[in-house]
Amino acid sequence: MEEKNDVNVSGNSSPSSKKGNQTIMGVLAYLGILILVPFFMAKENPFVKFHIKQGLVLVVIELIIWALRPMFWSYPMSSFIQILDLAIIIFIIMGIINVVQGREKELPLIGQFSRYFSF
Repeated sequence: MEEKNDVNVSGNSSPSSKKGNQTIMGVLAYLGILILVPFFMAKENPFVKFHIKQGLVLVVIELIIWALRPMFWSYPMSSFIQILDLAIIIFIIMGIINVVQGREKELPLIGQFSRYFSF
């Protein structure tokens, strides 16, 4: 009986293995600094590239919030920053769900800004 594995005769990965790799790379694109892994390893894949751009938008927003945080120590403004932090977490979860479901769906409100990244 012949055993099946994820490697073709030519030595390339099978389609299911490639889909698994693109899913992993897509998820990493939403995890902050880990966006560098798919950027350097899989940015030629259109699916991964889409999610890298979405993740970059989130990273830029996170950096802006991080830079502005010291200016907002008063109670009402610190609550606003906490709400923004929660929104970022929700966007990250939405992006990861889209990756796992194999969809290239823009994140609401902020996804449109990913078009400004070209690489």
